[in-house]
Amino acid sequence: MRDAFDHWLTGNPAQANRLMDWVVDRAEERLRRRKEKEINRQSATRKLRLPGKLADCSSRLKEGTEIFIVEGDSAGGSAKQARDRATQAVLPLRGKILNVANASSAKMAENQLLSDLIQALGCGTGTRFRVQDLRYDRVVIMTDADVDGAHIASLLITFFYREMRGLIESGHLYLAVPPLYRISQGGKTLYARDDFHKEQLLETEFTGKGKIDVGRFKGLGEMLPKQLKETTMDPKRRTLLRVQLDDDERIIVSQTVERLMGNKAEARFQFIQERAEFATAEDLDI
Repeated sequence: MRDAFDHWLTGNPAQANRLMDWVVDRAEERLRRRKEKEINRQSATRKLRLPGKLADCSSRLKEGTEIFIVEGDSAGGSAKQARDRATQAVLPLRGKILNVANASSAKMAENQLLSDLIQALGCGTGTRFRVQDLRYDRVVIMTDADVDGAHIASLLITFFYREMRGLIESGHLYLAVPPLYRISQGGKTLYARDDFHKEQLLETEFTGKGKIDVGRFKGLGEMLPKQLKETTMDPKRRTLLRVQLDDDERIIVSQTVERLMGNKAEARFQFIQERAEFATAEDLDI
C-alpha cells in the first residue's frame, strides 16, 4: 500500500499538498488543545503571591483536580495534611467573607479574601467570567458542620451565584459534608453528619454491650488529618453535594437570594416570621 500511495502522491502534487496541509492543521490543533489543558501552576502560584495560604496541587492538568475552600488557618492546616497533593489544593479563608448581595463594587474590590479566591480560581468574575479558564475541575466549599459553617457556606454560594454563576451552571461547585459527631464503641468508630444521623446510627449500628462514646467536633480544625481525609476529602469515602441551578427555578432562586442576602432587613424578618411555626427546639443549634 505504501508504494502505491507514494506513486499517487508523486503523480498528484496538488492533492498531495492539500492532504499534507490538512494533516499539519490537525496536528497543530491537537498540540493547541493539549497546551490549553495544561496549567502552569508554578507561575500562577507565584503570580498570586499566596505561598502561605494557597497550597496548590502538582497536577498540570485541570481534569480531576479540585480546590477546597476552608474556613480558618486551623482547618486549612488539617486539610493540607489530609489532601492528595497531586490533585487537591487547599485555600484557607480567615473569617466570614463579604456578603456580595449588599456590598458595593468598591467594597468587593478592596476585600482581600475575595481577591485571593478570584485569583486562585483564575476564571474571572461578572462579564469577564470564562469557565474554560477555571484552574480546577471541582470547587469544593468545606466548612464546619454547624451554624457558623452554614453561614460561611451561604456567603460563598451567594458570591459564586452573583459573580461566577457559570461555575454553578457548568456543575463545578460542590459542598463537602464533614461529620458533626464521632461515635465509638470498643474498636468500632462511625461518623454522623447531624443529630438525626447520630440517632439513626445509635439505633442500628451500636446495639451491642459496652460504653458508647459520642464526641462532637467543634470544627474541622479539631479533626485529625486522618479523620478529615477518611470522612470528607477521600474521593472513595466522602460525600459531595453538587450545587445546581434548575432552569424552572431561576426566578425563585434570584428572589430568594435577594430576600435573604440583600440589604433589606425587613425582608429577612418577614421570611423568618412566615416560617417560625415550622421551627422546633430540636432544629435550633444554640
